[in-house]
Amino acid sequence: MNGQPAPASSTISEAISKYRWTICGLLFFSTTINYLDRQVLSLTWKDHLVPEFHWNDNHYGTITALFSIFYAVSMLLAGRFVDWMDTKKGFLWAIGIWSIGAVIHAFCGIATSGFITGDWFVSFAGAKESLSSVGDIALITSTSVALFIFARFVLALGEAGNFPAAIKATAEYFPKKDRALATSIFNAGATVGALAAPLSIPFIADAWGWEMAFIIIGALGFIWMFFWIYMYKKPEVNPKVNKAELEYIQQDIVTHNQLSEPVIGTEKKMSFADCFKYKQTWAFAFGKFMTDGVWWFYLFWTPAYLKDVHGLTSTQSALPLTILYAITLLSIIGGWLPTYFVEKKGMNPYEGRMKAMLMFAFFPLLALLAQPFGVCKYLFYCR
Repeated sequence: MNGQPAPASSTISEAISKYRWTICGLLFFSTTINYLDRQVLSLTWKDHLVPEFHWNDNHYGTITALFSIFYAVSMLLAGRFVDWMDTKKGFLWAIGIWSIGAVIHAFCGIATSGFITGDWFVSFAGAKESLSSVGDIALITSTSVALFIFARFVLALGEAGNFPAAIKATAEYFPKKDRALATSIFNAGATVGALAAPLSIPFIADAWGWEMAFIIIGALGFIWMFFWIYMYKKPEVNPKVNKAELEYIQQDIVTHNQLSEPVIGTEKKMSFADCFKYKQTWAFAFGKFMTDGVWWFYLFWTPAYLKDVHGLTSTQSALPLTILYAITLLSIIGGWLPTYFVEKKGMNPYEGRMKAMLMFAFFPLLALLAQPFGVCKYLFYCR
């Protein structure tokens, strides 16, 4: 009115756009691809890599253990890298590097053949034929393991950037009260990736070779990059985000019905070492330490367990693995519950999150019942 800007409350009548959920969908698919890429090895090594490279469980264990170490160290640097590059460029670098790392795995057979025989210009089938004629099995094994370790290093270096970049994008596009739900949705991509892996990778490997499984799954990351380049912009400059949605996103910085603009240059800078002065940092690190190892153990070793103990090939194990990982889709509830506590029970975001986390912290303890139930089942059938 009279040339004055309309108050923020006038946008109530304007329909709020929903573009923030499109961004959440992109984060979901990036996380899905992230887990697909890391699962190719565990779903192909028993049926395809062991006959070619003569690995045993120790060789595979060394590769996966080093991948975990590479990933952990890279995670310490990934957040700072994403902050430095900013969300869009940081995410592009992360998924570009890990997609290259995923594809590199496919050429480890050719590289192994090249190092041993000196013939680098062979096909995938030609590399298998060359290695089958080499009598020094120990040399084939050691060379291939070293090459796969390098490929896993590149994969880990890039994959470490997924979650810091996704969390940063979530903070940019969602108010505090919705971030737990948005995080649970994109984090469900880890479960969907684990679900999709046994339903796709073994069949690709059987049809076109284990190399094509790495190449096809790795190529998904490059496709995702195309969408990210053209769809992601900061909400305040994104034409797909209308004024009403922008005010909703920025509601946490609203003071007295006015948007409080941060003063450039006044933000407090915190060094990496300063983070360890806060008990919240240690609490989060301890929680990840206690949970991630268990989850990764299931991801890396369950296919091998089904093969060695129950004699299932990778394609035959697709159904039991799908059922196992499908249960973890309930993690979406973990993100919805804090929102429920905030909106329906009147809690503040911190209290809602803490209560939800405490409730779900008890569920992993159910795994302790697996051994007693297994013994009971064994006694029942052996009576």
